Amino acid sequence: MERLKTKSELLLVIPSFTLTLQNAQVSLQVLDSKHFARRSRFTVFAGVLSSTGHGAKSLKETCSERLSILQLDITSSAQIKEAYLEIIRKLQQEELWAVINNAGILGFIADGELLPMSSYKQCMDVNFFGPVEISKMFLPLLRKSKGRIINISSLAGGIPMPWFAAYGASKAALSMFSGVMRQELSMWGIKVSVLHPSGFKTSIGGNPEDWKKEEQMILGSLAPDVKKDYGEDYIHNLRMFLGEMSSICSSDLSPVFSDVLHALLAEQPKGLYTPGKNSYTFLLVFCYFPLWFYDFFMSKIMGNPHMPYALRMAEQKKQVIH
Repeated sequence: MERLKTKSELLLVIPSFTLTLQNAQVSLQVLDSKHFARRSRFTVFAGVLSSTGHGAKSLKETCSERLSILQLDITSSAQIKEAYLEIIRKLQQEELWAVINNAGILGFIADGELLPMSSYKQCMDVNFFGPVEISKMFLPLLRKSKGRIINISSLAGGIPMPWFAAYGASKAALSMFSGVMRQELSMWGIKVSVLHPSGFKTSIGGNPEDWKKEEQMILGSLAPDVKKDYGEDYIHNLRMFLGEMSSICSSDLSPVFSDVLHALLAEQPKGLYTPGKNSYTFLLVFCYFPLWFYDFFMSKIMGNPHMPYALRMAEQKKQVIH
């Protein structure tokens, strides 16, 4: 990999928290700020949802002086502005090299009809509007350094995947924004990259307690006819799928780290990275095969073996008639 030879020190700002379903905890697993702070060339400003939370305390205890913790809820314009001013104060004569937008929320895995509008709005706020506002705020600094913007999207942001309506739509918006910014900012010498990771084991998916609370929230928000058509057992089985999905995800995050480092350091970074098992394969099938084949392909890989109540009843009636 060709590396930049002109930067003796890279200063990064990483809004790098991921949220559980209830927005109650902080995780820095997807893009570990420690991984960058321990490299001699990196000075890192790590934005966290709570500067007094467990994740922030862990970073302070284990990282070098090259890492600064910033209170940064990316859904708060006021906190984004304050983080920007704090970084300006600390930069002094140095230049900011890159912004890595890694904040993300998954929410509950369910059919798009079942998800409440609050889930769609929350995903858009964290996964799309937050990174957009962060990028806009720091672009004046990146123009001076001719630096980088690196956005962590998702495989679900590049291809349609069942049960990821809210999450996938928000990540697709982030991916499209990244592509447009790559085109528009090239005249300033700014490089923009987006990552579409496949399944990696992080805390973004939450835990069984979170899933149960989310399931109850969804059941409580459904109209009676919708709840009857789908059936409570169908929604319960979706919660079980979350656990199955977590068990098959990879705990080795090195492919993500490797691609982020390439996007940071290569003289000609890629516009799109697809770290993870089969990520590029899924993208190829979606782009080059007929949609009917892609839908069939996805139904075999991610098909739900449990049918909604109304469809089960209709199937039973057919069998009785025949």
